[in-house]
Amino acid sequence: MKKICFVVDSIFTIGGVQRVTAVIAKELAKDNAVTIVTFDHPKQKDIALYNLNEASINYRFFSYPAISTFKRKICRIYSGIYLKLQPQNEWSSDLYARSSYPSELRHALLAELQQGQYDVIIGVHAPLAARLATLRPFLPHTKLIGWIHNSFEAIFGENSHYFIGAERKRHYVYQFQKLDDVVVLCQDDAHKYHSYDSRFMPKVIYNPLTLKPGKPSTGTTRSFLTIGRFTPLHKGIDILIEAFDIFAHRNKDWQLVIVGEGDEEPKFKSMIKRYQLEDRITIHPFTNQIQQYYSQAQIYVLSSRWEGMPLVLVEAMSHGLPVVSSDLPVSKEILGDLGMYFQNGNTQELALRLEEATKLNWQVESQKAKNIAQRFDIHQIIEQWKQLTEN
Repeated sequence: MKKICFVVDSIFTIGGVQRVTAVIAKELAKDNAVTIVTFDHPKQKDIALYNLNEASINYRFFSYPAISTFKRKICRIYSGIYLKLQPQNEWSSDLYARSSYPSELRHALLAELQQGQYDVIIGVHAPLAARLATLRPFLPHTKLIGWIHNSFEAIFGENSHYFIGAERKRHYVYQFQKLDDVVVLCQDDAHKYHSYDSRFMPKVIYNPLTLKPGKPSTGTTRSFLTIGRFTPLHKGIDILIEAFDIFAHRNKDWQLVIVGEGDEEPKFKSMIKRYQLEDRITIHPFTNQIQQYYSQAQIYVLSSRWEGMPLVLVEAMSHGLPVVSSDLPVSKEILGDLGMYFQNGNTQELALRLEEATKLNWQVESQKAKNIAQRFDIHQIIEQWKQLTEN
């Protein structure tokens, strides 16, 4: 039995990363002592969320101490110099790591992690993985793993909402290499990191199917479905609404069901009203019974501009839904020939794919979808995590 610690921004809020982390943590907790260090406020604790109450997991709530305004200003100056000069060496990257992560904060997180005497610590998401790398000299006997949930393009691509700047790319890769292992979610991301720096080759572990499928779709409802958080640009729901408007002029029968919540909801509702599609497009909030939406849909649509590992694709396929998707490398990696792809951001192409989807041999494609979904069974994925944490 090993002592394994996950360090996460949040585990008690709704999100794909939280759900996957919970699933992996629960599985590892069957044979190991698992702790989750989270930045959630203790009042948010809800272990029924993601069925965390089914596992014996220890939770520790961590928050950084306050630091002086003077120290913040000094650190900001050093960080600004790094970003302006964009130096390309490990020494300068380490200097930036220290200036962008003041010692008071580093020491506080280090003290939290040292008290647990963990065998393995997993930093969830790129920023926390980079933070964990700065603690490498002080945790010599602990295996440190970074788990990167955003795609390479989502972190470093210029069109990404999460774009951290090309000047930080070299810094992140230098820091990641200090870790014992880095896990990414698809082969395309692994190859992009390796192409950027030939010394660095992350491991690939796909995210598993994280829910128990509901009733299989019957393929008779004439409805498209998309699910996702309404964050700026990311899920491309604006693209989908525009494409559906084009499609709707040629087709009077099909509906579009959108499930999600977030800051962009007023924008999407405004678009729907402007296109006079209130009777054709409906928006529903997230629910713990999300399976009902998959069961009632006929085609799933992923219009995202970027993705790390879109769990919704696996969930949709487990219910027998064929998929229309933007031509993201990760989508092609998961879907193969099953996917009906459109050029990322191209509303005209998406409208054409929607029309083609209404004419496909649904029964044949539905069975293909179910077969693909089986590759992402939790029992197959967890074996890879066990090997990673045990070696």
